[in-house]
Amino acid sequence: MLRDIRKQYEIASLNESVAEKSPVIQFRKWLDDALKSAEMEPTAMIVSTVDEQLQPHSRVVLLKEFDENGLVFYTNYESNKAQQLAGNNRVAVLFFWESLERQVRIAGKVEKVPEHVSVDYFNSRPLDSRIGAYTSPQSKVIESKEFLENRFDEIKQTFGENVPKPMHWGGYLIQPDTFEFWQGRPNRLHDRLFYTKLENGIWKTERLAP
Repeated sequence: MLRDIRKQYEIASLNESVAEKSPVIQFRKWLDDALKSAEMEPTAMIVSTVDEQLQPHSRVVLLKEFDENGLVFYTNYESNKAQQLAGNNRVAVLFFWESLERQVRIAGKVEKVPEHVSVDYFNSRPLDSRIGAYTSPQSKVIESKEFLENRFDEIKQTFGENVPKPMHWGGYLIQPDTFEFWQGRPNRLHDRLFYTKLENGIWKTERLAP
């Protein structure tokens, strides 16, 4: 039964004495660990937004860039998530790395990346991914799977290998206000370190009860 499923977390711990003072550096270390691990999609992150009725929505996207400015992902600007971001630019992000028994929660605001950044990234994508950006009217109702397959072939014939970036497609930069690093521990006494960005740009670190 579901209620009988149990896992004891005991791979590692997270203590203030070893944690970085900057959550940006700490996240980079954990991301590097995930990239070297057995995780199938180490850059997968759940991005949560809210609509006009304050209904939360979550979906998995892929992290494509990360530095001191924030986290970047790319999407269709006409999608549901983009429409929600246009109305409320606050987001929550979750990374879960099962093999490392770790998760990271991030909250902040988003803004579109400059157009030239989106163009540079789009041009680096595989050809079929570039065609796919044109093919899918993301989040819209379609009549069949064949509609997408036929449209993909049409777009491929139209552009060949020189597929320009669609105007309705591009990146978002998530600018974090908070980070929470969670390390699984035995007996559900998990380690949770919470970082809050203060007005002077300094990060405050606190330990949260599991």
